[in-house]
Formats: sequence, structure tokens, C-alpha cells
Amino acid sequence: MQIRRALAVSVTLGALAATGGCSGDDSDASNAELRIAIVGDPVSLDPGLATDLFSGNVIFNLMDPLVRLNDDLKPEPALAESWKLSDGDKTVTFRLRDDGRWTNGDPVTATDFEYAWKRILDPKLAASYAYQLYGIVGAAKYNSCESGCGQLRDQVGVEALDGRTLQVRLTGPQPWFLAQVAHASFLPVHRATVERFGRMWTEPANIVTNGPYRLTDWKHDESITLTKWAQWRGAGAVRIERFVGRIIKDAATALTAFEADELDACLAACTPPGDIERLQKSDAYVQSPGLGTRYLALNLETLPDLNQRRALAFALDRTTLVENVTRAGERPASSVTPEGMPGFDEIEQGFLPTEADVEAARRYLDRARSPKGTLNLLYWTSDPSGGPQTAIAVQAMWKKLGLRTRVRGLDFQEFLALSGPPMDASVDVVSTGWIGDFADDINFLELFTCKSGNNPNGYCDAAYDRLIERARSTPDDADRHQIYAQAEAMLTGPSGALPVIPTFWATFPTMRKPGIEGWRPNLLGQYDFTAVSVAER
Repeated sequence: MQIRRALAVSVTLGALAATGGCSGDDSDASNAELRIAIVGDPVSLDPGLATDLFSGNVIFNLMDPLVRLNDDLKPEPALAESWKLSDGDKTVTFRLRDDGRWTNGDPVTATDFEYAWKRILDPKLAASYAYQLYGIVGAAKYNSCESGCGQLRDQVGVEALDGRTLQVRLTGPQPWFLAQVAHASFLPVHRATVERFGRMWTEPANIVTNGPYRLTDWKHDESITLTKWAQWRGAGAVRIERFVGRIIKDAATALTAFEADELDACLAACTPPGDIERLQKSDAYVQSPGLGTRYLALNLETLPDLNQRRALAFALDRTTLVENVTRAGERPASSVTPEGMPGFDEIEQGFLPTEADVEAARRYLDRARSPKGTLNLLYWTSDPSGGPQTAIAVQAMWKKLGLRTRVRGLDFQEFLALSGPPMDASVDVVSTGWIGDFADDINFLELFTCKSGNNPNGYCDAAYDRLIERARSTPDDADRHQIYAQAEAMLTGPSGALPVIPTFWATFPTMRKPGIEGWRPNLLGQYDFTAVSVAER
């Protein structure tokens, strides 16, 4: 998931309130209540439409997936008690547990998954994440159909063989598929509820979920509350009774609330870059590694000359950016592929410098035909990764080339509307990025395929798409990494198109009060609320 979509995360956790009440089961749960501050309303709580990391974090705790990822991002059984591979690893058969339940009491069945997966592929839904399922037989063809779609839907390789058995036919062996199934796009939905309420099915009065928490309140742009569901299959191990969220519009305000003891824990939304150095000395500060890349997405319509794009890339001082601006332990990025990705050393191209090379940048700019002299750079004002500060730093770096950069900050919904895809014609550069959905580089590189719903600027090259399709049908890791290296070269190598300029590889700084345990994201920025507890004092 991305800032445009994934790094556009934005949860902070708020004050530890007094305990009380009964959980409704026989567990020894602490019944603590953690209040959550949210920087911006979730884009959607529909698994088929959610695109940002915060929405994903809420959904992951409202829903029960087939598999979950452990700390090493390996799939482990969740609602699927087991699975088996057959037909040369091209067929995956999941066996569901018999105790999965929806909050209205209905059993969770394999049919719920078949319906949900075909729903996200339905071209009428226009789901940005539909391409995630393209490794399934018939999925891409159905998603792009314009007529006769019903027949194509029936040909998608997902079938409920019985109430507890889901069979998936893949286009080829895909070593990452089981981990990919942990993504929100592969969650089930309750068909009767979706069809009865349409786009309003995620409202608290209507929603039916199947995970450890229920959505009990959502006042848009004000607050959101998740309450432990005592009938969930693992409820006995869930320690926190409620996560009560209030929307706080910026990191500085959230930090003020945290330091006034109104909040007990925060995501990055209460760690503004200007305070990071001070906060790092506090016992409340926790920093986690991330599998993600921040970048500047370039409008290829308004910046068509490759030499100007190279000039912009070489003028950036990424080392200064992470050491003096963002200051949260990030690493200067030289590729879309993030550091820590399996195969990284073979994939990364080493073409882009980590420090500014202004002389080379000027040479590139001199070669550009009719370079644009004034650039419009868009950022999200509440970006937890230092959007405003990064924009101002980039503005100063590009000024050394004689370029003028107008920076513009917007709230999240306005930012999404203009940052694309497609990118608005009034915008030349967008400060954005991507957090991994699973630990295989196809998840990053397929963003830039022609039909990707998360392609930041419409970059489209048939040769690039063919590489990604080759990778999709290459099960051997070493061979696949070589293909990824060729794809990365087409983006950021010496002959690359530079549709985006990598800036830094992500980390996840967070704050939490003493006694709150288990409050730490995995490498994908996902928080498991069932792992959070409050130590006795």
C-alpha cells in the first residue's frame, strides 16, 4: 500500500482510559480502552476499495483472512486451517476452519471468498487493487471486459468446492501467492449485506464483519471506534476492549495531545520531523524498519523530456534529506525496490547518487529540449513521513538548477483527487510512495504496468509489462530476481525512463506510553490490535 495511498497512513493511538465492563467471554482480558487519533478519515473500509494503509489497518482488525503474516512475513494459518498445492503448484486449495462466523451469526464459507474475489475483479467496481488478483486464471480478462462479462466471471479460477473448501487456479507457480492472500483485497465480504446496502454497507449500522473487532461507531471526520467481538474464534486472547479513535488533523497537534497524557500511543502521525531528534531520547519512542520506498512521481505529460527528469533526480541530495529533514532513521533510496527486499543486491541498479551531483544535473538539464522552468509540487499536509518538510527541501535543491518549484499542500482527500492516477494536469510532481503488501518485488514493480490501478503517473511500456508477466510465471527466486533487475533498470537504471525519483526507504517511528506492549508494526506497517496489551502496574 501507498502514500499516495500507502504512506498515507495516519493513525495515532490515544489515551489509555480506565478499564471496566465485561468482555462477554471467560478470558482474563484487561478490558483496557485505547483512544486513537486519526489524521484523516479512512478512504474506505470496504476490502475491495481500500487503498491506504490506515484503512488497511482498521480492516485487518475487523476481518479474518485466510492467512496472516508472521514477523518474518511468512504466511500462517488464520481462517484457513490448512492448504495444499497441486498441479505443479498452479492450484491452491484452502481448507477453512469450522468456527469462522460473521457478526450476524452466519458461518463464514468458501463461497464468501469466491464472491468477494470476483467482486473486486468486477469492472463495475473499478477497484484500484483488482490487479492484485491477476495471477489467478481469467482474472485479468474479466477485470478488463466490456461486454459478456458474466461468462468471463464464471471462468475466473476461484471456486468454492463446498462450504469449507476454496480452490484457486493460478496462471503459473507463484511463490508469493500465499503471502499475498493476507492482503485486504483477498478478504471475504458478507454478500447479503453488500448487496442490500451498496456503498453504505460499511457504515456501523449496516456492516457485518468476521474478525476480532467490530466497528461500533464511525462519525466521519470526527471519530471511529473498534470494540472487541466476544464471539470471534480467538477472543480469549484479545486484551484490549476498545480502540476509540478521534481525528486529529496534523502530527504536531497529535504530539501535543500525547505529551499532555491525552494519548497513550501513536503511529508516525505524532512524530513530526522537527521533533524527531528530541523524541528519540524518550523511552516512549519506538522505531521499526519498513519495507517501503518514498519517491517523487513525475507527470510524464508535463515533464516529457528524460534529460530534465534525470536533472531533477541528480540534483536531489538524499543523504541530506534523511539526515537533516526526515531524521527517522530512513536510508537514502536509489531504486523503487526497497532495501531489505529479497534479491535487493541483484535488483538495485546503483545509477542514482545518494548525494547531489549538481554538475551532472546541470549537464542533463542543458541537454533537455524546452525544459519546464516552474514546477508544481504536491504533497499531503499531514504526511507522517515529513511531506511539507521534504517538499521545501526539494524546492531548495532544485533551485540550484535555476528551477522554480511551487509547493502545495492539501488534505488527504484533495491530495488523492489531484495526485492520480491520472495525475492532474496542474501538477508536475507528487511526493508519495509505496509500502509493501507482501515481500516479493513484483508488488513494487507491477505498480508501473500499464493497467495497474496504483500506477502513480500513467507510465506505460509494453516491454516493461512483458517483463512483469515473465516474472509472474517464473517460480525460481534467483531467475525471477534477474527479471526484476531488468524491470528496475527500465525505471531507475542508466537508460531508465525515471517515471519516479526515489527519495528514501521507509521506517515506522511510533510513540507509546510505558506499559503498552505489542504496539509495533511489522515490515509492512500493519498493526495487529490483538497483540496489544497493557501491563499491570
